[in-house]
Amino acid sequence: MSALAGIITEKCPKCGKGKVFAKKGNPLLFQMPRMNERCPVCSHKFEKEPGYFFGSMFVSYAVTVGEMIIFFLLAHLFIESFVTIVVLIGLLSILLSTFNFRLSRMIWIYMFDGKGRQV
Repeated sequence: MSALAGIITEKCPKCGKGKVFAKKGNPLLFQMPRMNERCPVCSHKFEKEPGYFFGSMFVSYAVTVGEMIIFFLLAHLFIESFVTIVVLIGLLSILLSTFNFRLSRMIWIYMFDGKGRQV
């Protein structure tokens, strides 16, 4: 399994089989995603130290800005009102918040912990 496939499917960077997230979360129900402390298959610890995922906030910021820019460019083709586009971008960022949270943490894990995986 490639790193990209592991990130998208949210699998352990070491074994490629265990799930990183126990709960995906739902922004409409005000539920945040919940990570497993360890891989259920290989017992690999995901959070190495307190504050390990601090840097994933910057990854999340970059992902969110990229989504907003793409949405703005597409919406600008069909919607003339700037205010409407800004409101839609705000709604989009709320709806994608849990997805971006999980994606940014998976990118972070694979950037710093995905090396040396046994296949």
